[in-house]
Amino acid sequence: MKRTAATLQVAFTYIGTVVGAGFATGQEILQFFTKYGSVALLTILVSTGLFIWFGTKVMLIAHDIRATSYEDLNKHLFGAKWGERFSLFMLVELFSVAIVMLAGAGSVFREQLGQSFLLGITVTLLLGYVVISGGMKGIMAVNSVVVPMMLLFTGIVFYQTMHGAEFLTFGWLHQGDPYPPGRAWIAPMLYAAFNLASAQAVLVPLGAAVRDRRAIQLGGVLGGVGLGALLLVGHISLATYAPDIFQYEIPMGLVVAGMGTVIHFLYLLLIYAEIFTTFIANVFGLSLQVEQRLRAKRQTIVVGALLLCFAISFVGFKALLSTLYPLFGALSLAWFAMVVARGRRSV
Repeated sequence: MKRTAATLQVAFTYIGTVVGAGFATGQEILQFFTKYGSVALLTILVSTGLFIWFGTKVMLIAHDIRATSYEDLNKHLFGAKWGERFSLFMLVELFSVAIVMLAGAGSVFREQLGQSFLLGITVTLLLGYVVISGGMKGIMAVNSVVVPMMLLFTGIVFYQTMHGAEFLTFGWLHQGDPYPPGRAWIAPMLYAAFNLASAQAVLVPLGAAVRDRRAIQLGGVLGGVGLGALLLVGHISLATYAPDIFQYEIPMGLVVAGMGTVIHFLYLLLIYAEIFTTFIANVFGLSLQVEQRLRAKRQTIVVGALLLCFAISFVGFKALLSTLYPLFGALSLAWFAMVVARGRRSV
């Protein structure tokens, strides 16, 4: 029973850390998979395999070397000098994404609930402080609630989609624009690399915190399979509404538009929940690294990080992120290669 509980907690935390607001809106699935047409089914399998293998490996390496934060993992992979540099870049990335997530939470309150932007970010900051103060247990507890809710919502949407004429005639299978084949096969690797490199902020302390090595292995596999299933179901639901779906910034909004008030409310709740899980994961991860570098109290670091996020969220970081994301994607592939080269004994 203990192993089963630990396995599910690892799997849920893994899924909740990787899946963010971009997934909930459908934009990530659309850009990395659906737009490539029928080949998307195969590239989703590629991503699933990468999530299973690399995610499990990262957690096992962290478990074996007893890593305190992702900087310990990066120093193990890259050596002290380059590991520290990569970790500094990760710190900037985590902080930037945390700011964007906080601003996104404010936008949900303002645009979807008719409340003020300030109320949205204030509620998110207070809830975030409570969860992050609970450490890894708090992160795992939140994901143990959010991920089943996400699975339920995705299942309901897919069930509704299955009854549409486009689904029954398999018209969705061939939707998409003609892109060079090479781009279609690079996309799943970039998607997995980007998400896993970001998720190491939580996967590393998660692997170190769980004592049962077998539970980590089983949880990693279950989490990877869960991510693949969510990608597949999301892709089919979106492709059923192609080509109109490609014109929307929030494509999943079109999918749920005609499914009633309850589904719409669940969708808004899900978007906020996924924004929140990404936000707390990033702040938690950066707090561990700053604590390791400055030897300051974690509570002080968390409060400082939250206040900085609060101040900068009113400005926005669109220009900064548009510069960081391409660079981060390239570095993520290098990180992937080092996980393969240096982590052979951990699986």
